[in-house]
Amino acid sequence: MTLKIEKIVAKCRTTVKLIGRVQADDLVEVARQLEASGPLIVLQLDEVTLVDVEVVRFLNRCETEGMRLVDCSAYIREWISRERIRSQG
Repeated sequence: MTLKIEKIVAKCRTTVKLIGRVQADDLVEVARQLEASGPLIVLQLDEVTLVDVEVVRFLNRCETEGMRLVDCSAYIREWISRERIRSQG
């Protein structure tokens, strides 16, 4: 399955849900969707099945800039943590 992006707009925030595989080639569209979603964005990742290193770095930047990542799988969360440590050292 390739990437599918769903947006759920509530009163105060927008949830952007990523579904399937997310690869570096998808990041331009993901960033475009996030930018068009306003200031309060939640990135929901429970249905993400596979990512590459560029996606992990992108997610790390999103989180560092204050975006909430929810329902992130353990392997992606661990990889983000390792990338954060690597980039600081």
